[in-house]
Amino acid sequence: MKTLYLLRHAKSSWDDSSVSDFDRTLNSRGEKAAPFVGSLMKERGMTPEVIISSPAKRAKQTAKLVAKAAGFPSKISYDERIYEASTARLLAVIGEIADDVDSALLVGHNPGMESLIWYLTGKMEPMPTAALAVIELNVDSWSDVVEGGGVLITVIRPKDEVR
Repeated sequence: MKTLYLLRHAKSSWDDSSVSDFDRTLNSRGEKAAPFVGSLMKERGMTPEVIISSPAKRAKQTAKLVAKAAGFPSKISYDERIYEASTARLLAVIGEIADDVDSALLVGHNPGMESLIWYLTGKMEPMPTAALAVIELNVDSWSDVVEGGGVLITVIRPKDEVR
């Protein structure tokens, strides 16, 4: 059994139109939402063994803020295939996770996150910024992940959480 956490990057800034999409950073709302999600993960015992993020600035910032707030010991790796990824590209990244790892967090973008949830679980779930989906996969090897092979456990959306 494997657990896959899918996190969409937190809210980014559109203030400077000269900045490329890849280089956009988090805005103040995103800078608050990312550690909030990390604290929720910590409270709920969600501890991925590996974290793989898109190298886009907003995704990197999100991954770092979530990991710090949650106290995750694992270092973050970056995979350029996650940026603007299709379901097939995300599956390729997942398929390369070491089999001795039982839980992994992918930090990326829409529409890739929503498409992957649908592919794995058959459920269409909105993934606003900083949303986290938790999917259980009944496989021993990450390379065995297949369409419809996952069960959606929960989707955490910061706006829905009461504090």
